[in-house]
Amino acid sequence: MTAELEPELIDMNAASGTRPAADDAVLTVRGLNVKFNTENGLNHAVRGIDFDVRPGRTLGIVGESGSGKSVTSMAVMGLLPETAEITGSIRYRGNELIGMSDRKMSEFRGKELSMIFQDPLSSLTPVFSIGDQIIETLSIHNPRMSRAAKEARAVELLGLVGIPSPKSRLKAFPHEFSGGMRQRVMIAIAMANDPKVLIADEPTTALDVTIQAQVLEVLKVAQEETGAAVVMITHDLGVVAGIADEIMVMYAGRSVETGNADHIYYQPRMPYTIGLLGAIPRVDTSAKAALVPIKGTPPNLISPPPGCSFASRCPLATEECLSADVQLVTVDGDPQHQAACIKTEEIGANADAHEVYDVPEIPPSALESVPRSERKTVLQLTDVKKHFPLLKGALVKRRIGTVKAVDGISFDIREGECFAVVGESGCGKTTTLLEIMEFQQSQSGEIRIGDALNKTAKASDVRRTVRKDLQMVFQDPTGALDPRFTVFEALAEPLENQQVPKAEMRRRILELMKLVGLQPDHVNRFPNQFSGGQRQRIGIARALATNPKLVVLDEPVSALDVSVQAGVINLLEQLKAELGLSYLLVSHDLSVVRHIANRVAVMYLGKIVEIGDVDEVFDNPQHPYTKALLSAIPIPDPKIERQRERIVLKGDLPTPLDAPAGCVFTSRCPIFAALPEEKQRMCQEKMPPLIHAAGDGPHSDDHEHACLFPDGKLDEAMLVR
Repeated sequence: MTAELEPELIDMNAASGTRPAADDAVLTVRGLNVKFNTENGLNHAVRGIDFDVRPGRTLGIVGESGSGKSVTSMAVMGLLPETAEITGSIRYRGNELIGMSDRKMSEFRGKELSMIFQDPLSSLTPVFSIGDQIIETLSIHNPRMSRAAKEARAVELLGLVGIPSPKSRLKAFPHEFSGGMRQRVMIAIAMANDPKVLIADEPTTALDVTIQAQVLEVLKVAQEETGAAVVMITHDLGVVAGIADEIMVMYAGRSVETGNADHIYYQPRMPYTIGLLGAIPRVDTSAKAALVPIKGTPPNLISPPPGCSFASRCPLATEECLSADVQLVTVDGDPQHQAACIKTEEIGANADAHEVYDVPEIPPSALESVPRSERKTVLQLTDVKKHFPLLKGALVKRRIGTVKAVDGISFDIREGECFAVVGESGCGKTTTLLEIMEFQQSQSGEIRIGDALNKTAKASDVRRTVRKDLQMVFQDPTGALDPRFTVFEALAEPLENQQVPKAEMRRRILELMKLVGLQPDHVNRFPNQFSGGQRQRIGIARALATNPKLVVLDEPVSALDVSVQAGVINLLEQLKAELGLSYLLVSHDLSVVRHIANRVAVMYLGKIVEIGDVDEVFDNPQHPYTKALLSAIPIPDPKIERQRERIVLKGDLPTPLDAPAGCVFTSRCPIFAALPEEKQRMCQEKMPPLIHAAGDGPHSDDHEHACLFPDGKLDEAMLVR
């Protein structure tokens, strides 16, 4: 393994059972309980957790928000507030950590135990350089280490985590790094003193899939370099499938199932685990079956329910489950596999989520039988551009460049169709949505919504007609709903703008609540009285209030737990089929796109580099950027992840001042480096147009890509197995 992460194909071999197990655990947790004193009473956040972590192995902890994953990790690190009541035992190499003073605990933190936090921007001090923050970590635990040795170690660490030009980057500040680079710096700080336990708390949640692949690879490097035991906390079962040796599933502060990766993914025996696995859309399959939603919400841990905590949401629950003392029990005589369910034998070893849960039927759309060419166009973009001037100077500003956020894109959406736009942050997805929503004559390029054209539309037409036909569902349902408005007032606002009579308005609002699966009598509640998934359903109801023809979905499920996400995705599919809606979906999650979209466009630096039928693009990708995106998506299947080769792109998106003149992807393209000089020059000088892709699939005629050499081969020297 080289110090810097070159663009390579990485073999996914860090799977269950490939590393030798240690005889003794480096970290042992027994009967861990954490309680917080709140205004409403004592919140029992963690309830009797047991687990072991061994050197060189990875424990994955998964579960919904509020299940106690992060509280458990903070308890291990001794970072919970003094008001928290912590009981049980946390032993690191025989040393009891619970009850240890903060001064004594500081001798362990950063040296023996290290943590990578979810948000690197808030974890790094903005006024200190990157080098100073790494050197500070070294100075605390190595007071006799010379300044030169510390700087050399800092350079070595930045190189190990794949930061280009590490020596020059020591003087850079956090705001000068991208999100992925900041997370890599956090990993460098965490591994600075060769810790024996490395805790990663949702380290890839806020990152693009390509950056996520880089960070996961860096975590493997960190584990190989330090030999550390790793605790990976995540809600993404795809992530832990590729890196975890053992997995603990948490619910309502308790461990409800434990085992190795094969146990959890292929032989789950707890209904909650089965539901989580069934709720995940997969990028590697074209099946359009409904996902498994886990209805209801986790219990209030101020008054934990007797019996099984999952009983209120479990489709198999009986009266016995509500009162029985449910503890982890051995499954099929295998002490490594335990489940907290009294129905493990009834469930069986090959339980299928669709058999255990009541999965809704998604009705077929009447438009599916109509050829796409015969459907009405609801949205058409032709050569749309959005360029921003890049200015410098305090008093007198001068133009030093141009940010081509959207650079001449064209596509159309037909009735009853979901069209998805995917790509990394900064590729122009959101700017494209904003250009469509703005719909003004002054825009560069043509935007047609139904029969209205932006070049000829009047302001009154935009307000009355276009705004009625075009609605939007935002990423954050909490921020999208006014906390001062009741649900009734939030849903009434778009109807009032359309001058709907009050009697008709009330009937329509009650109809909308029922349509999105909410109780009509809850219209007088405020948004903060609903869960995240329910708030997103309210946002969808608000978007549907005016009977639009096109609904714009801006990352509609990215802020939701996987179990809630499944219900919202099913709802969107059901509404599309029943109402004949068309969707414009923007998402960084290609698994969601594969599940719900009919067509997809891949954007990079403001341009579409591949477009077509979703199955054609996903099964037969032509552009190297599309291939990298697809390979970066984790699949919730350990066997597939073990054998998978992943394309890890080097570096981040080019800056606007350093945008390539020809193909926008040349600076990161893994194929470009393997081309002869003559072909490289062609890539650097000419931006390839969209051309039809080769293929013999049923929708191969609806597949275009922008690559001069899609059949280019990677140099064998670049492959690392």
